[in-house]
Amino acid sequence: MSAEADATAAASRRAGQPVSELSRDLSLFHIVMMGLGMMIGAGVFVGIGLSMRIVGPGGLMLTFVLNGVIALFTAMSFAELSSAIPRAGGAYNFARIGFGRGASFMTGWMEWFASSLAGAFYAVVFASFTVKYFSDLLGWGLSGLPEAVTIKLVAVAAAGFFIYINYRGSSETGKVGALFTTGQMLFVLAIAVVGLVVAAHEPSRLANFRPFMPHGWWRLLVAMGVIYVAFEGFEVIAQAGDETIDPKRNVPKAMLYAVLIVTITYAAVAFATVVAVKAGSPELAGRGPIAYLASFTEIEGFRKAVQHLLPLGGLLVTLAVIFSSTSALNATIYSATRASYALGRDRMLPPLFSRISPKRKTPHVALLFTSCIVVAAAAGLNPKHGAAAASIMFLCLFFVVNLCVIRVRRNMGDELEYGYVMPLFPLFPIAAIACQVAMAGGIFAESWIAWAIALVWVPAGAVIYLIYSRTRVATAEHEIRVLEEARAPEAGGYRIMVAVANPANALEMVRTTYRLCEAKEDVRVELLHMVPVPDQVPLKDAHPYMLEGKEGILETMLYLAPTYPTSTTLRYCRNVARGIVSAVREKKVDLLIMGWHGRPRDRVFSLGSTVDPVIERSPCDVVILKDCGGNRAFQRVLVPLAGGPNGAFALQIAGILADPQDGRITAFTVTRGGRGFDLESFVEANLPRMSFPGERVERKAVEARGIVRAICQEARSYDLVVLGCTRQPLLYQVARTSVPQAVARACRAPLVMTKAGGGLRSWIKRWI
Repeated sequence: MSAEADATAAASRRAGQPVSELSRDLSLFHIVMMGLGMMIGAGVFVGIGLSMRIVGPGGLMLTFVLNGVIALFTAMSFAELSSAIPRAGGAYNFARIGFGRGASFMTGWMEWFASSLAGAFYAVVFASFTVKYFSDLLGWGLSGLPEAVTIKLVAVAAAGFFIYINYRGSSETGKVGALFTTGQMLFVLAIAVVGLVVAAHEPSRLANFRPFMPHGWWRLLVAMGVIYVAFEGFEVIAQAGDETIDPKRNVPKAMLYAVLIVTITYAAVAFATVVAVKAGSPELAGRGPIAYLASFTEIEGFRKAVQHLLPLGGLLVTLAVIFSSTSALNATIYSATRASYALGRDRMLPPLFSRISPKRKTPHVALLFTSCIVVAAAAGLNPKHGAAAASIMFLCLFFVVNLCVIRVRRNMGDELEYGYVMPLFPLFPIAAIACQVAMAGGIFAESWIAWAIALVWVPAGAVIYLIYSRTRVATAEHEIRVLEEARAPEAGGYRIMVAVANPANALEMVRTTYRLCEAKEDVRVELLHMVPVPDQVPLKDAHPYMLEGKEGILETMLYLAPTYPTSTTLRYCRNVARGIVSAVREKKVDLLIMGWHGRPRDRVFSLGSTVDPVIERSPCDVVILKDCGGNRAFQRVLVPLAGGPNGAFALQIAGILADPQDGRITAFTVTRGGRGFDLESFVEANLPRMSFPGERVERKAVEARGIVRAICQEARSYDLVVLGCTRQPLLYQVARTSVPQAVARACRAPLVMTKAGGGLRSWIKRWI
């Protein structure tokens, strides 16, 4: 490593950003230009002509504006995830953390192919436009070769040139990309400005927008789906996390800036195209301006429009296409290479994909395989179908990323350090998902061949994952690792998981667990211990940290295993709460039982950094025990109530834990000014679900201003307090402690907190 690279790595450590094997040379300007280069590529010129044919002049404007809005929604998801996980791989990395190994491989596999296809598309558009222009105007061409063959040869040559630029290194890639993108922006903005000036001087040209949507609104989805490939530039920015200076700040900024700039530019150029041709011009031959432009091919239609708008319009468009298609080609090769490099880095693909050139600090082997796809597609694929196939895969990628941002925020939000957090979460990713599903259907109506390509590539990836990747993939830092597991014979319809923390509280949980097991039929018990291995200790040295958990599980098994089928598992996760919730989902648990020491160590959490997230995220019923050990019988049980499913579940648990012979339960509520919920009706409605005599359930309402204080005073004369958790989200509780959490912290009596699972919310938590 050079002295300059050493200095860069040291600066990265001081800034708290990850140290990369790749060279960290790209600035905010470079990656904004890289994103713009991929978006304001030749796709805009093909897209304008294609969209005008599909949806007419008004639909052309709406296609670009609405696609820009949807792209901004997804860009916010990319920005949030990239700010927390700034590594080469982009959507692949997000899927690895959000959904695990299989989903991440398929995401990276599609990401690699989609960017490669997009690169081939840009190479062919550049070649076809350049060859046709110089052949028609200057008589240039390759002697003796058909025009189609000439276009393919030029496309392959253009791809080869930018493959070499990418091999030279990220600095050269960024600088060359910035140069070409600056050139294309100047030409495109010139067209847009002239169009606006012409419309201002001749308002009659606005009549070209009539009819606004001649082919119906359904065709708008078709156009949006096919052209969406022109908005995927933020994906290439996500690939630059390992090579960007201060990625947690610069990568999110670059994504949002790029989408906003490109949407405004697209809309302005589309407007200029519509108003370019004046009605009644002799060359129209009696046709309307839009019908005249639509009579040409997609590229020729746009060029004819600009020729009417500017004296040297044909030359200007040629230069614009040269700059835009080559900058997009450069960016897509970069993106595809980093996607395949990330797959090799994690051994999803053979490790040779992750080899870095010692001299150039670029992933040269990944670039070689990417080059094969780009060149083959450029030589043999129709550009229209290639663009549509790339759009399908990008839509699938963005669908996954929008799901990932929801899942990662919920499951790992307290573990990751975000540089950007989107507003109004999760409104924007949900809106993006709905729109992307609709656009994918629109693409099928335009190009079934694109779907056929996708349906070959995706199953091929699934086969490679099952045969090769699944058994070789490297373990990631964030993953939950099973250190030891002993499974009982499959039995039991009702699954109870007991989270055993240490031997000191193992036995005090046994009696309560036994009572809860007795209340159900056909029970199976899962004993879980999350091993507290410090981050700096390698997992191979985790054995000493497992001993305490093993002892606690062994003592618990002595009491439960003779009666109930019992399985055990020792796992490691950087975050204990996430490890517990993951085990609950994996084992399809119906009831989770865990202990609580009674005082949170972190002031941010109401009950603690483990208990709070477990209560909120577990998709099953949860019972939290505090000081419920010993052989004492709970004669008097207090159940504070304010309605809701958690309160109803608290009554059921109280009926199980109260002494069956002499126990009494008091349903308790606090009123203010004589107002409160209907305690009598609530208890009567829930008595049939309780395994406890109704005549021994008392009702008591107390008038008081302080709810927490009134409950704690009442609890002094009871053996046990059972109360339901709040249904407010964890973020709400950070700002304001809820009544149940405040009671749990202040109450001195043995206490049980309950949370009821079930319903749509629990289904979403289990699967998403």
